[in-house]
Amino acid sequence: MPETDSFDAFYAESRQRLFDCLYAVTGNAAEAQDAVQEAFARAWQRWSTVREYGDPEAWVRTVARRIAISRWRRARTAVLAHRRHGPPPAIPGPNADAVALVAALARIPTPQRVAIVLHHLVGLPVAEVAQETGVPTGTVKARLARGRRALADLLSLDPTEDSHV
Repeated sequence: MPETDSFDAFYAESRQRLFDCLYAVTGNAAEAQDAVQEAFARAWQRWSTVREYGDPEAWVRTVARRIAISRWRRARTAVLAHRRHGPPPAIPGPNADAVALVAALARIPTPQRVAIVLHHLVGLPVAEVAQETGVPTGTVKARLARGRRALADLLSLDPTEDSHV
């Protein structure tokens, strides 16, 4: 019997029993399903060895239980850290100018948008923008100029205010 056929048969025969077991252990169907599927994935990776075990199902069940326990420990550690340090600080939302800029950027062609973002928001020099986007520096300069003009129209700004390249 080919290796995939034997694994498929093993999976079909044991998946429900293993799910039922893990569901009873975890008390959570989604958690049980995730742990069992991860255990089956690990069994598949080692199937040439696992299929030779006296009880491959016991191996998968043990792995699934360990996966579930590991997840519980991670969750418990996260809860303890949250209690110890409190919730993370609130991240302020974008201000009105940032929202308007992003909306305007979405309305200009993608090559211009990328050039504007990399040069003006990320702070890359024109040469690095050219290298990162794979176009000549003259093309980047043209995209920046066109993009600034388009943004100025969209944002009702004077395009000559910040036209240095």
